Amino acid sequence: MDVLIVGAGAMGTWFGDAVDAEVAFADVDPAAATAAANTVGGEAVPLEDDTTYDVVCIAVPLSHADGAIADHAPRADAAIVDVSGAMVDPLAAMARHAPDRERASLHPLFAPERAPGSIAVVREDAGPTIETLLAALKDRGNELVETTPQEHDEAMKTVQSATHAAVLAFALSAEDVPEGFETPVYEELRALARQVTAGTPRVYADIQEAFDGAEAVADAARALAEADHDEFETLYAEAARKLREEADQE
Repeated sequence: MDVLIVGAGAMGTWFGDAVDAEVAFADVDPAAATAAANTVGGEAVPLEDDTTYDVVCIAVPLSHADGAIADHAPRADAAIVDVSGAMVDPLAAMARHAPDRERASLHPLFAPERAPGSIAVVREDAGPTIETLLAALKDRGNELVETTPQEHDEAMKTVQSATHAAVLAFALSAEDVPEGFETPVYEELRALARQVTAGTPRVYADIQEAFDGAEAVADAARALAEADHDEFETLYAEAARKLREEADQE
């Protein structure tokens, strides 16, 4: 099986290394395609080309996924997949531009350097080619989490958008404290903030644009800031109740 990976960033490079196939990388930055190819033992190919492959994988930033699908779907002989991070819009674009091809959307729920991990999967029109890809990902130790496009994108409002917004809000609002004043909760939140801010700003901005979860965080923070003593206790109790109910459902 040969695979064209459009987008030679961290996620595209991870995909090329994780699948059992001959891989080629195409990117707007030819040097990035060459670097990815050297990393996983593939080849770099021109972005503007009509060579076809068994599989085309779209691994570009969220904001460019639909355009990349339109441009490169004709290069897929058997299947097209994406790892852009959203599902509703990319799957709709794949259905428009590759209606007679196997189609799936994959979202690795981890940074590439933390692989293996959980991968959200929607098999919209799967067949032997996509099943072979998924089997390879599973063999690498990844857990495949079956979902729907709508369920996935709704969950990302909380899992990514709201979570990142809350952590970044802490990082932006926190002031320096004297050494020795750290509490366990503060230390854990500061570690999370350092982890998040070690990433790429564009990636986090794309997530906020795609999944509207930050406003809910802002509303909750505003309610806490404006609450009197009794109202704060009520909000605290409500937060605790929600987490208990969530734990009971697990």
